[in-house]
Amino acid sequence: MNSQDLKLSRRAILKTAAAAGAMGVVPGLQSAVWAAGSDKPELEEVKIGFIPLTDCASVVMASVLGFDKKYGIKIIPSKEASWAGVRDKLVNGDLHMSHVLYGLIYGVHLGIGGPKKDMAVLMSINNNGQAITLSKTLADKGAVDGPSLAKLMAKEKREYTFAGTFPTGTHAMWMHYWLAAAGINPLSGAKLITVPSPQMVANMRVGNMDGFCVGEPWNHRAIMDGIGITANTTQDIWQDHPEKVLGCTAEFVKKYPNTTRAVMMAVLEASRWIDAGLQNKLKMAETVAQKSYINTSVDAINQRILGRYQNGLGKTWDDPNHMKFFNDGKVNFPYLSDGMWFLTQHKRWGLLKDHPDYLGVAKQINQVDLYKSVASAMGISVPKDVMRTSKLIDGVVWDGKDPKKYADGFKIKA
Repeated sequence: MNSQDLKLSRRAILKTAAAAGAMGVVPGLQSAVWAAGSDKPELEEVKIGFIPLTDCASVVMASVLGFDKKYGIKIIPSKEASWAGVRDKLVNGDLHMSHVLYGLIYGVHLGIGGPKKDMAVLMSINNNGQAITLSKTLADKGAVDGPSLAKLMAKEKREYTFAGTFPTGTHAMWMHYWLAAAGINPLSGAKLITVPSPQMVANMRVGNMDGFCVGEPWNHRAIMDGIGITANTTQDIWQDHPEKVLGCTAEFVKKYPNTTRAVMMAVLEASRWIDAGLQNKLKMAETVAQKSYINTSVDAINQRILGRYQNGLGKTWDDPNHMKFFNDGKVNFPYLSDGMWFLTQHKRWGLLKDHPDYLGVAKQINQVDLYKSVASAMGISVPKDVMRTSKLIDGVVWDGKDPKKYADGFKIKA
């Protein structure tokens, strides 16, 4: 952006701020003039957690490419060992924010995923790009997808173990949903365990589980290492599904509104940069593969981010619904229906004993108005509706209209 663009952008932001003031918006919501006057970020350094996964890229690149400095902050990316560790550090303030599982934020807010604390989803970080990996041992016996796995499990009876990364998180929910769609009850017909993302491949290698759901690059890594196959991608389960978010405590947003907006702008700019073309994606892969981030080979990352898939059994395909970070801003909007979906699954699997106020909880957590003000200041379009409609792998449509009926409507549930 040249100095003329910056001036124009600043003018547009001040106009937005004036309009917001005229509408009686809470002081401090006049979004996003970076490093000047009352809009100066309250903190100079912001510690943001991440787990070694391809989808931490927008947080890492915001820091590496200096988008953070443009908005008057310095992002300190902090590599974390597990989602439980991320949860604890967010709750106790050791991390300001994190690249984090959508369902983890909801679980903490409701007190079903550890200590209860009011939480905030600032924006969605990516859609798609996770997968279900089955062990090569299962694949050699013919279990290469949901239906063939169900057949094998019915024939060869034993305890089958599958792993997710956090009890209320996205991977646990994709794994539950996928098993149930194949007619396997994940509660009574299988054992589900929690394993940190970077440890999935090592655990499968020593036979600790039959399958897992995790983010990339660990599914592709399992194929490269000859120990697993990709049964389905998560975009097969739900095209353009919500995945990681930029999350923090509600208290942080209230206490540091300008800092929060500055981080959102830097991460949004990095998201837009990643999705802007092939070269950017390849540069991103080279960067995040480094030891200080994911610590794997570049070739474990750079195929699937371009939609070039192989299943480990000789099949290759190009998937247009691969991991997306921006997609013209469609990725980043914090749809209320996305958050509500995780609540329906928490209820379905008995993590929630009673139906929550689905819409009320999503409105508390998802910072829709804040996101709109930031996106508008950056010229990023936002959808008109806070709900979206999707058909999942089992043919069931989710639109957020009747979450109670939806949660209760599944044949296989707790």
